[in-house]
Amino acid sequence: MNYTQATGEKSTVKLTITFSEEEWQNAIGKAYLKTRGKYTVPGFRKGKAPKPVLENYYGKGVFFEEALNALYSEHYYTILEKEKDNFTAVGEPELGVESMEEGKGVVLTAVVPVKPDIKIEKYTGLKIRKFEYNVTDEDVDKEAKKLVASEAKPVEVEDRACKLGDIVNIDFSGSVDGEKFAGGSAEDYDLELGSGSFIPGFEDAIVGMNKGESRDINVTFPEDYQADNLRGKAAVFAVKLNKITERQYPELTDEYVKAHAGAETVEAYKAKLRDRLQKSAESRGRDETEGSILAAISKYTTAEIPDAMIESEIDRIVQDFSYRLMYQGLKMEDYLKYTGVKMEEFREQYKTEAHRRVLCQLIVDKIVREQNFTADPAEVDAKIEEQAKSVDKTAEEYKKTMDPRQLEYISNDIIITKLFNYLQENNEMYIGGDKPADGE
Repeated sequence: MNYTQATGEKSTVKLTITFSEEEWQNAIGKAYLKTRGKYTVPGFRKGKAPKPVLENYYGKGVFFEEALNALYSEHYYTILEKEKDNFTAVGEPELGVESMEEGKGVVLTAVVPVKPDIKIEKYTGLKIRKFEYNVTDEDVDKEAKKLVASEAKPVEVEDRACKLGDIVNIDFSGSVDGEKFAGGSAEDYDLELGSGSFIPGFEDAIVGMNKGESRDINVTFPEDYQADNLRGKAAVFAVKLNKITERQYPELTDEYVKAHAGAETVEAYKAKLRDRLQKSAESRGRDETEGSILAAISKYTTAEIPDAMIESEIDRIVQDFSYRLMYQGLKMEDYLKYTGVKMEEFREQYKTEAHRRVLCQLIVDKIVREQNFTADPAEVDAKIEEQAKSVDKTAEEYKKTMDPRQLEYISNDIIITKLFNYLQENNEMYIGGDKPADGE
């Protein structure tokens, strides 16, 4: 067996694999031994007819398909391993037979979708927005209320308009350009105002409504909304408010937090909450800043991304969505039936998001390689020791409980941290929206 490779269109590599007549006949012989049991010929017991008899009775090519599959399975992945430094397959190949002549062997082809080598015009010297979030006393108080939430009593409100924090029961029907869209209508829907469950502007527009009141709410779907067909579209929601409910909480006292939160005083409990919320805020700011950086660099990036990579990413998105539904006690097929959306349509609406995710990962991989960011053993050990302390173990004890995937995750985390530190240091980062950003 020998093979050649050639670069194809849209990030593909064409492998041309040539097998000698001897190799081809050997594959046919193996196919005969493997499949002869399913063929019947008059005068022979099932599975006992000689190969020439079966070929004469069923046709010369009776074992060709099995033989071709065997050659592919035996050699294709070996070739990928040999060529791993030259290209990386990202999906199943498109297989073909280039030639098959008696006495001359067989020539197979495999058009392989491969990881593209993207081109980044620049990734330094850009103006990029940085996100930072601070924790307020109001945030701490709101979080502290969760401790007594299980004992909060719902009380229906009759004498005032609704406000943030209330739970409103509403009927709503959304439309774009006068046409209703899938998943845009519901009745007797309970919504906590300020929860961020709906698109920006929707919940704020309900604030101030009274029980029994109806209102048309005008909103615009975000440009990054999950459904492609609704991105950036102006929509009108006809809303009727059926009921307003507020939660009345018991008083948060030193005795209560001592019994339920292990803190000596309310002040000490809130201090712990503030610390936890601040860490969460810093994580959120970091994630959004990294997204802002990649969005800016994307504008200077060109890539021919094979469909296989997009489809694989959509697979992951659909799987994650299915898991979230399961936590709510709902199956994916039931959700699709309820919303009236077919799986093909559901997948299609995530194509843009999948493309964005794949492109961002390719950008990360490219810059990591160009800047040669690595995780030194000493850095990995330091991270392991840090994690071990958090669970009151020594580094050696902690290592015994780790599997290779954890070590790989730690190494990747160190590398990604280096990457984004480098990108922040080598770009003009600013807070707020007063400057034109490359990523916006």
